[in-house]
Amino acid sequence: MNGVLRLENRHTGETLRMRRERDVSGQMILIVEGTLPPGSKGPPPHVHFREREEGRVQAGTLGARIGGQTTIVQTGGNALFPAGVVHSWWNAGETLLQFNGRVVPAVDLDQFLQALFAVLNASATDRPSIFYLAHVLWRHRRTQAVVRPPVAIQRILFPVVLLIGRVLGKYKGQSWPGCPETCPGAPLSEAATAEREVGTHYASACRWVQSRVTSL
Repeated sequence: MNGVLRLENRHTGETLRMRRERDVSGQMILIVEGTLPPGSKGPPPHVHFREREEGRVQAGTLGARIGGQTTIVQTGGNALFPAGVVHSWWNAGETLLQFNGRVVPAVDLDQFLQALFAVLNASATDRPSIFYLAHVLWRHRRTQAVVRPPVAIQRILFPVVLLIGRVLGKYKGQSWPGCPETCPGAPLSEAATAEREVGTHYASACRWVQSRVTSL
């Protein structure tokens, strides 16, 4: 994919490639391709309040927990993560997991992930700085959430962490991990949008011609 946002978690090996497109109705969607090495757990339980994720396993085996159900998706299978439902996913096989799909609508998931990966990669271990993690989760709290610790506790704890972080100067400038000014999200692919629109118009024209021929 050219003209994409590329992300990699240096602790888990997860990679993501994302771009924005408009569907035929004009709605902004997010096109995603990704990989996860064997044995990797993937992201912790989380929820997207306004976006649904639709994906297809291109290679390997995907394990997922959606709500209270655990499912295994083999190569060629599809997975759906509804908006507002807590879920997690991982590589359930012994080979590289490869997947692609889309997020509908895009909202701010690409900006959230870009900031989150920056915070994770800035840490020498898989335990990121609470100051930077809290900033990302708090500013995206209306659309995204990691559910550990419980969201109710985050609502109490994070404002205090942010206040301390400001006093300590953690958020000065734009060089700190996850700074919103450095996380604009995925680029918009105008070419892909235009190509889809042309295809839609062509299909409509073909149906019109077919209807005229049928009526003769």
